[in-house]
Amino acid sequence: MRVTVVQMNPSADKAANLAAAERLVSAAAAEDRPDLVVLPEMWTCLGGDRDTKRAAAERLPEPGGANRGGEAYTLLRDLARRHRLVLHGGSIAEDGGDRLYNTTVVFGPDGEERARYRKIHLFDIVAPDGTGYRESATFGRGADIVTYRAGDTTVGCTICYDLRFPELYLALRRAGAELIVVPAAFTLQTGKDHWEVLIRARAIETQCWLAAAATWGRHEERGEPRFTYGHSLIADPWGHVVAKASDGEGWATARLDHRLTARVRRDMPLMDHRVLA
Repeated sequence: MRVTVVQMNPSADKAANLAAAERLVSAAAAEDRPDLVVLPEMWTCLGGDRDTKRAAAERLPEPGGANRGGEAYTLLRDLARRHRLVLHGGSIAEDGGDRLYNTTVVFGPDGEERARYRKIHLFDIVAPDGTGYRESATFGRGADIVTYRAGDTTVGCTICYDLRFPELYLALRRAGAELIVVPAAFTLQTGKDHWEVLIRARAIETQCWLAAAATWGRHEERGEPRFTYGHSLIADPWGHVVAKASDGEGWATARLDHRLTARVRRDMPLMDHRVLA
């Protein structure tokens, strides 16, 4: 299976972000012919104030309901169908009524929704330069561990800050994951020190492939400049980085080799040796 991670520089302008996603997914599909494409975290609206985030949020359809989905949901569905691929929609702001959620939606080549995941771990931290982030002020917390099938591969869902919590990744491995996806908007300060280290560590300890699609560059958050790190990448189950995007918009593609996964797991049977829960 060929996997592509798309790197974007989104802003608070939802229409511009939708156009950029359509352009990048279409170009990657034409050039690399992937089976699975992954978008980054909050690619529909990164930055702005709480009202901007609320305005960009979408009420997601429920089975049998009249709501067919908002602009981002519809675009993801149509791109998956148009290019005959599985499209892992990074994450978008979901209007959950009294709360917003940082939510992944995944579509198959037939345009049908395959998975939906709400981010579990919310980014409430103070960066080394003193900048504060409080994701929980705007978004609610998810609770469910989610996997889905893409071809012959079981894929696990995580988002950004989830990357720092290995217990979630272990739970996904136990649920059968062979590939774990990480759409992200890692800050520049944390990303330059921790991004690749954490991805490689999660790959090594779970013996899974990791596909991490990130935002890159500057955006405005309540009138203040913020910067995200980028460096979207794909790592194999031995922890090697096998594809990486450069600075700026773009993408990186790699072929997943299930024979490598099987060999790594056979020769170092971590799950059989694990003695702690």
